[in-house]
Amino acid sequence: MLERGFQVLSVLVRVLQFIVRRGTLVLVDPSGKSHEFGDGTGKRVVFRLKTTKACNKLALNPEKYLGELYMDGEMDMEEGSIYDFLEVVLSNLEERSYPSWIKVWSHLRTATRRFREYNPIGKAQKNVAHHYDLNGTLYDLFLDRDRQYSCAYFDHEGCGLEGAQLAKKRHLAAKLNIKPGMRVLDIGSGWGGLGLYLAEMTGADVTGVTLSEEQHKLSNERAAARGLSNRVRFLLKDYRELETKFDRIVSVGMFEHVGVGHYPEFFTKVRELMTDDGIAVLHSINRSDGPSATNPWIAKYIFPGGAIPALSEVLPVLEQSGLYVTDIEILRLHYAETLREWRKRFMDHRDRAKALYDERFCRMWEFYLAGSETAFRYQGMNNFQIQFTRSQHALPLTRDYIHQEEERLRKLEQDGCHLVSVPAQ
Repeated sequence: MLERGFQVLSVLVRVLQFIVRRGTLVLVDPSGKSHEFGDGTGKRVVFRLKTTKACNKLALNPEKYLGELYMDGEMDMEEGSIYDFLEVVLSNLEERSYPSWIKVWSHLRTATRRFREYNPIGKAQKNVAHHYDLNGTLYDLFLDRDRQYSCAYFDHEGCGLEGAQLAKKRHLAAKLNIKPGMRVLDIGSGWGGLGLYLAEMTGADVTGVTLSEEQHKLSNERAAARGLSNRVRFLLKDYRELETKFDRIVSVGMFEHVGVGHYPEFFTKVRELMTDDGIAVLHSINRSDGPSATNPWIAKYIFPGGAIPALSEVLPVLEQSGLYVTDIEILRLHYAETLREWRKRFMDHRDRAKALYDERFCRMWEFYLAGSETAFRYQGMNNFQIQFTRSQHALPLTRDYIHQEEERLRKLEQDGCHLVSVPAQ
């Protein structure tokens, strides 16, 4: 058994030698021996694997087991953080990929992804509850004041998380080209921040739908506190159960929960809900390297049923649904910067998170934020915003209207009588 353990360790050492060419990464194995990888530059990052079993798991299927080893304390950071570890490994993987025998697991997951991403009405709500119905105080520890839980838009240097989340709402509102009194649907409305912004700043009548009981409760409380309940309402309902027509439809950070097998259903339903001259904007995480399966650790612990799309599998479905794609924008490193802000805030309040849950949960959440940030920074993950319509004549001829509307909204935001990005007290 001891000999087998050393054989597994040698495999892990060879894998790390293959991957880590730049930087300084040190593995302390269960016997206490150190193995150094890289060229000795940069910050020294040292991690310890406590058991042969931990070495075995990490060597054979790192995508599945790395997060678990860290959560369970079988892997400890002795110098640097788990973010530093992931940064060293994934920044090297920008230039080379995992050995082919490790990628077999990814190919298998991709081949069977439709089964895991099956999200009919009912099951979709259970998957949402797993993540979004956690203790609401947790989200206050790391999100902005408006609880925007999606990629921010850093439109200028130094704007900070609060400013970038406000800029995201402004950017989306401008692309929707909303006129006062229009009926707007927000699919996956979260804690209500975007819906309230659209009502306050454009004069729209907004309906938001969410499958999270906690989000539903708080978003309606916020609408009431702002005196907007007559123009903004949030429903605990699956978008597939709606029948009303809307002039504008927006969805931010929800499409990742749809599942590839449900894309035709999503766009067919959205088209059905749009007026003839309606406009929709879809904001979602995007895989820049093409279709693939969700990371198995993320799927198990963070977003069950989740599926990150690639443009190459979304656009054909849009076309087949009888919709016109009128604008596409790729937000490259904006989510990496958003996640960096979230991670910093979470680590600043880690003791409070531990009081809400426990040490294992804190390690899980830290790994989730660090892993997500490094994926967006070094593995080609980004965000797309796709604008689409039922009619080619629904929008102005050039994109100038987007910039003009953003400027108008920015001036309104500076007017103190408008309640922008401020949650109910």
